[in-house]
Amino acid sequence: MMKRILFFIFLVGIVFSASSQYGNFFRGIGIFVGPNTTAHTYINAGALAKDPNNPVFNDYYPQNHTSGDYINLGAGILLEFLRYDRIRWQTEIEYTGKGAVEKERDWLTGTEIGLGVNTYQYIQWNNYLKYFWYQGDRGDWYVMVGGKLEFNFSRSTPIYAAVAGTFPAFWFSGDVAIGREFFTWKRFHPFIELHWNPDLFFQPPRITTTVISRTFELRFGIIYRPLKKSIDDCNAPKYHGNYN
Repeated sequence: MMKRILFFIFLVGIVFSASSQYGNFFRGIGIFVGPNTTAHTYINAGALAKDPNNPVFNDYYPQNHTSGDYINLGAGILLEFLRYDRIRWQTEIEYTGKGAVEKERDWLTGTEIGLGVNTYQYIQWNNYLKYFWYQGDRGDWYVMVGGKLEFNFSRSTPIYAAVAGTFPAFWFSGDVAIGREFFTWKRFHPFIELHWNPDLFFQPPRITTTVISRTFELRFGIIYRPLKKSIDDCNAPKYHGNYN
């Protein structure tokens, strides 16, 4: 997997170099970091079939439920492209920690024992269509719609391991975000974003159970823009003072 990531970074470098030959096709490079919160929803088709005399009655677990939210962190690097001021393509490599807070239960009695946590570590390749819907003097508001190709490289699943521990290594999820970019410095612009990142499909069923996940992500970042917006490069007359 590391070879694939390095190969992707190499390709991004080629695109970055080539884009410099085509005006303002390349619009910016940035980094971001921030907290996220994730929860899992379990749907068990065998939840009503609990029978202690049945040798497979443990199919009852996990019961139908939505886990508690687990708070973790994410960080990444982004590249932004396209010549247009209002519409951009943004591609990212991101590390994200996800998880779920679960109630442990006694498998025989069904009574609650305490709380446990399942955790997952991901490397993601994210791609968005980015639309600037309000452009002002001090900053721009924008929305983002896209998806994430996720690779799960590490996990710890002490709770409901027969299901939670068998998620696919590769997965695809959707993402919708709203953000604000601030014109604080000439070329370096801080930004803040709020993302909703839901699974688009249920995980493949294990025994009688399927799982779907959703994550909320808050990002704080900074983007470097080598070129001005096209509106700033127009030939409009500029005021140089009153010399009359």
